[in-house]
Amino acid sequence: MVLKEKIPDNDLSIRFKHGNHTIFLFVDPLKPFSDAAEELLEILKERYPDGLTTSAIPAKKTALPSDASRIEFAVLKDKLDPSKGWKPLKIVHGDDTPASKDIKDNSMIGFAIQPEDGGEDKEVTFEVDFPGYEDDYPEDAE
Repeated sequence: MVLKEKIPDNDLSIRFKHGNHTIFLFVDPLKPFSDAAEELLEILKERYPDGLTTSAIPAKKTALPSDASRIEFAVLKDKLDPSKGWKPLKIVHGDDTPASKDIKDNSMIGFAIQPEDGGEDKEVTFEVDFPGYEDDYPEDAE
């Protein structure tokens, strides 16, 4: 658990999303994205050692990478319409920071994991599930 005294005033609260998982982190806007990726991977390995599951049918598991540099990040193309998809941030590891990519407090960032056997140039798909009306009220969907 993060104590309030340990969160600097300038840290950004960011929701990292993949499938139906949301990981809430406080991120220093001036530190490289690689720091956030390493912290995210550490949390994922602790919480989901067998990998991340999507809620799609059939459910599929995404294996966690051995290295945080295999995590890719993206932002919504349209914050009001998630169906329009994701825009990859194309982060240069070690150089780009949340501030340099214009990430604001309480932002939502999708993440995807490059397969270990795939090349780094291979484009990944950002799979993020958003709950809909049918999820909250299944009896009305009939």
